[in-house]
Amino acid sequence: MQKILLVEDDPFLSSLLKNRLKKEGFEVVYARDGEEAITALRTIPVQLVLLDVILPKRSGFEVMEEIRTDMQVKLQNANLPIIVISNLGQPEDMERGKALGAIEYFVKAKTSIDDLVGRVKDFITAIAPETPITPPTI
Repeated sequence: MQKILLVEDDPFLSSLLKNRLKKEGFEVVYARDGEEAITALRTIPVQLVLLDVILPKRSGFEVMEEIRTDMQVKLQNANLPIIVISNLGQPEDMERGKALGAIEYFVKAKTSIDDLVGRVKDFITAIAPETPITPPTI
């Protein structure tokens, strides 16, 4: 099962995303703030990160900087794709996210849950095409 780290401090949105991703067959590791995200990345290999920018303790930008410089995170998660989901939609914020390694930058107000989950599935399929994503049986 493909593992996704969801880093989102909004309880409502994180619950929606967790449930939807699980329904689509992903295992979701959840972090409420930037510190929890770094701790998780040091110990749990994941295939993709969904990362908010405005977070308690450490911003998403700081998390992305840490991913690039922390050897333990690098060894655990080589070539880790990061998708930013944020309310910050200014061009300079989007450029900064891309410069720090985000493969995609979504503005929450302009992106539906369906679109976001669809893009996650596309990216996971692209990086691990030999592992089909199958929803869990109930």
